Parts: sequence; structure tokens; C-alpha cells
Amino acid sequence: MTEVVMPQMGESIVEGTLTKWLKKPGDRVERDEPLFEISTDKVDTEIPSPAAGTLQEVLVEEGKTVGINTVVARIEDGAGNGVSAAAKPAAAVSAPPVQAPTPAAAPAPVAAAAPAEIALPLSPLVRKMARENNIDLSGVKGTGAGGRITKQDLEAYLGERPAAARPAAGPVQAPPAPSAYVPPAAPSQAKVRVEPMSMMRQKIAEHMVMSKRTSAHVTTIHRVDMTKVAKMRARQKEDFQTRYGISLTFLPFVVRAAVEALRTFPIVNASIEGTNILYHNDINIGIAVALENGLIVPVIRNADEKNVLGLQRAIVDLAARARSRQLKPDEVQGGTFSITNFGSFGSIVATPVINQPQVAILGVGAVTKEPVVIDDAIAIRSMCYLSLTFDHRLIDGALADQFTAKAKAVLENWSEEVL
Repeated sequence: MTEVVMPQMGESIVEGTLTKWLKKPGDRVERDEPLFEISTDKVDTEIPSPAAGTLQEVLVEEGKTVGINTVVARIEDGAGNGVSAAAKPAAAVSAPPVQAPTPAAAPAPVAAAAPAEIALPLSPLVRKMARENNIDLSGVKGTGAGGRITKQDLEAYLGERPAAARPAAGPVQAPPAPSAYVPPAAPSQAKVRVEPMSMMRQKIAEHMVMSKRTSAHVTTIHRVDMTKVAKMRARQKEDFQTRYGISLTFLPFVVRAAVEALRTFPIVNASIEGTNILYHNDINIGIAVALENGLIVPVIRNADEKNVLGLQRAIVDLAARARSRQLKPDEVQGGTFSITNFGSFGSIVATPVINQPQVAILGVGAVTKEPVVIDDAIAIRSMCYLSLTFDHRLIDGALADQFTAKAKAVLENWSEEVL
């Protein structure tokens, strides 16, 4: 008998949601054959079977969130030797959870020390949210596995805290907290189809709201003359396709330009931790990939070491594996700057949301031919709009414009050969 456990998909992941069983009890399953799908804060992926045999028992139903190393199923492999040693849960997980102290016994809240007051394991994201929002975690009820405090618990606590923290009396009464918007009830005769959000959609919603709450979002937009890049691409794309078997798009050129700008302005490649600035030595570019039911941002590591060919190969590979749910956990972690190419869907301009904990994201609009005034004459040029959304807590408008102007200059004066 082999026990199947919830895997740890990344060092900071402490739980996962089992979103779909790909086999049902009684089905034959081969070793490494996809057995179930999971969703975490970092990635959605298929989990392969650890052994060949018959799926005897499913212990965790679809949609349930459990801690890592939780037994989710058992496979009868015919060996009759008990549980497979390789599939046993980690010993540390079998220890009984240590309960967090009650609010009455907790010391006075201190922002920087609050996460350390809880004995239960906490994810880096929970610690960061607690520190930034001055939350005493001893007063937060955990709903995760073993009473663990999750990001959703902190968000619920933050939503309730303003009302609970209002003074009961005083010479000056604080204004009442604004009531949450309640949509009017639909007429009884209206036809409405109710469908629950997918787990991925829920995670995206949580991340977007958290990002808007965390960073001071500002967007600057620059118009870029892509004519030189467009002419080179048109001249070499057929040979490129024949030689390498992949299409040559505009995106790797933009990534190369962004890398040059990040080298010039390394603070855009940084992140914020409390009141500290973390300058990252590596340039790891996240590329937003649209999926059928959401999006994901796989990472091109050490993007500054790749030429246009290497970047195009990485983009195609990551996008293909993202859409086939074959990404590895470390391929969606460690990004230092992100790029989203909404131009591939025809959009000209947009204001993207920062991918936390990064401090900026570059949006790329469609490349279109437009009449442009050059030396008092009208010319037809291939134009594109770059939208840089930046965190105004760290980056000022002048620096953001200099960064985008650098990327613009690289693209407008492109001379590097592709083939």
C-alpha cells in the first residue's frame, strides 16, 4: 500500500488546495501518471502518482485545502508490505500542532515581532502582511491546517479591524467605517446563472487586491517607434522559423530593452521588505501568460545573459508548459521584474498591476502602423506604447520615466542582429 501525500511545491508553501481528481477509486494508475491537480499561492499543476497500482481510497475531496504531507489517497500496489517508505509523510508533520496563545495571554502587539509570537509555522507572505499592517497574530484565528494562520485569515481580520478598533466614547467621535457595497437584489424573474470561482480565479483575485493594497500604483506611458525592430523582424522571421522552428515575435526585443534599462536603473529591479530596499543581483523576468481560466507568470532566470534567440526560446517554452500545466514550482518564483504583453490581444494601452513583491511591471501594447510627424513631414511608422506601472513608495516619477526612456531608446536604435 502506498500513501499519496500533498507535496510541498516550493520552500515557502505550507498548504495546497486539491482542485481535481484525475482518477477515481478503483481506477488503475501507472507510476508518474497524473493523479490529481493542486493549486497553491505559487502554481497550479498536476501531481503524478508515486506508484503503479489501483487507487483504493480518496481521503481529501476536491476543493479542500490541506497542509503539505497530508495523506490524500492510498494506492494498492499489490506488494502487501504496508506503506511505501518513500511516500510516508515527513515526521515533523505528524507532531501535534502547537496552539497559538489566546488574545488574553498575548503580550502587547509589536509590529516587527508579531509573527514571532506564534508557534505554528507561518508562510513568508503571512509574516510580511502582519509586519506591514501591524497585526498581533495572537489575536487572529487560523483556519488553515492545524490552526495555521493563512493569508485569507489576515485579510478577514483587516476587514473587521477598523470597526473593532473604533473608540467607544470620546470628545471626538471617529466617522463610521464605510459600509461594504451590497448589490441590489436581482428581480425574481431575472435569469441568473451562478457559478463558483475556480481556485485559480480566487487566487488571482486575492493577489490583485493584495497588490493594490500594498503598493502605491502609478503608471507612466511612453510611445515607442518600433520601425527598426519591425523591419528586422520582417526581414528575418522566415529564416528564423525555418532555422529554429519557432516564430520571432516583438516580445524578446522588449525584454532585451527592459534588461538594459534594469542594468541602468537597478532600483527598478529591487523589492521592499519593511523599511529596507532589497537590491537583487540577478535579473529574473516574469512573463505573464494568459491561460484558459486565468493567468500565470513564469520566470526567465538570468534574462540578462540571453540574446534575442535565447529569450524567444524561453518565452515559447514557458508559455507552452504553462498552458499544459507542466511548470515546476521554481519556475514561477524568484522574479524581480515582470512584463505583460497585452498587445498580443490587440490592446494599445493598459495599466497593469504590480506582481508582488516586485516594484514595477512593464506593459507592452500592440505594434501598429501610424502616421507620425518626423522633421515636419508625415511618415508611416510602426508604433507601440509601453506602460510602466511602478510602486511610488520606492520609485519616483522622474526615475520611472528615465527607465522607460532607456528601454525606448534601445528599441528605437536597435542594431543587434538576430541571425
